[in-house]
Amino acid sequence: MIRIFYTIIRAFPAAIAFLHKGHVAKRHPELYSQEDNYQTILRYIEIMKKAANITTVVSGLENLPKEGSYVMFPNHQGKYDALGVIGAHPTPCSVVIDKKRSRLPFADEFVSLIHGFRLDRTSMRSQFEGITAITDEIKGGKRFIIFPEGKYNHNHNNVQQFRPGAFKCAIRAKCPIVPVALVDSYKPFEFNSVKPVQTQVHFLKPIFYEEYKDLTSQQIADRVRDAIVEKIVSVV
Repeated sequence: MIRIFYTIIRAFPAAIAFLHKGHVAKRHPELYSQEDNYQTILRYIEIMKKAANITTVVSGLENLPKEGSYVMFPNHQGKYDALGVIGAHPTPCSVVIDKKRSRLPFADEFVSLIHGFRLDRTSMRSQFEGITAITDEIKGGKRFIIFPEGKYNHNHNNVQQFRPGAFKCAIRAKCPIVPVALVDSYKPFEFNSVKPVQTQVHFLKPIFYEEYKDLTSQQIADRVRDAIVEKIVSVV
């Protein structure tokens, strides 16, 4: 937690500006385009990383489909995960996030700017409606980040089991699935330290609908997890 407060102090003017713009975007979404909001997000992520002594090594950008929608499925390690993936992703994308967590300071403004989807995990009906809505947005060309582990639990570079239900949106939208391997992404905000840390984001080869259409959601989950685990093992 100490790095969070350290970052806010070092980048206080930028933090206030970010909160203001996020507040305006939430109340008046018509004022800013998706591209404008995304560029704002990328700019503030870079400011935050510099203030927090975080660097992120990125590989595999050439694996991202050049056109159309897709869903990225990263492993989950900590609070920096979504920032790490989005900061490495050059074109607009969004994220599916737990509704309760999305209301925290800074997270609320972040989700509003990026037009993230707030999923209520306490209601089965809400989850069903959410999956339908996310699927429609993917079909409409939107790119999403979904964490198939659901949550992190101090697992560090160990990958937990993937929930097959997390893949339903991609399956129904018949879009490419992009595994994303995160390495050391837990380090920035898990330890009480402000020493420089380095994380890694690896975009792996996409799995296209033609490749997974005959697989069960569990088989798809296992295939994506296996690809991520193999990458992590190769670099740590």
